[in-house]
Amino acid sequence: CAGRVEVFYKNQWGTVCDDHWDLEDAGMVCQQLGCGMVLSALGAGHFRAGSGPIWLDNVNCTGMEVTLSYCRTKGWGKNNCHHNEDAGMVCSGQRGFHGPPLMPSVDSSSHPTAIHTGPAELRLVNGPNHCSGRVEVMHDHQWGTVCDDDWTFPDASVVCRQLGCG
Repeated sequence: CAGRVEVFYKNQWGTVCDDHWDLEDAGMVCQQLGCGMVLSALGAGHFRAGSGPIWLDNVNCTGMEVTLSYCRTKGWGKNNCHHNEDAGMVCSGQRGFHGPPLMPSVDSSSHPTAIHTGPAELRLVNGPNHCSGRVEVMHDHQWGTVCDDDWTFPDASVVCRQLGCG
């Protein structure tokens, strides 16, 4: 999972400008596409210049958004960019779901309950749905719990994002 970032808006594909494009923003794209963890955020048309409208500029994701379209931007179609500034990203490549890419919303029912993200696999158990419950991690082919000592909201956010739960 790597390439130029394009979004579909008003029935047309367009690109994202690299102004202020960083790992947090690229990570949102990787998460939304189900492509694992972000490895790099690229700009300056690294994956060749796109065409059509430049839909987003000055993207600023905090990591708490559900999709890229919820991140702060200049607004749809408002930019001071050219296509030689198209944003791109490289993700770890582990595709978790096959929903429509980079649409303004993604159907949460298509998200997996567990995604293997490198050496550790996570899951949530004994909750009312696939996005809530006790956190467990696979280690040495066995599921185990995670201690809550010093467990913080950012820790929970990472688990939610890894599982495609927002």
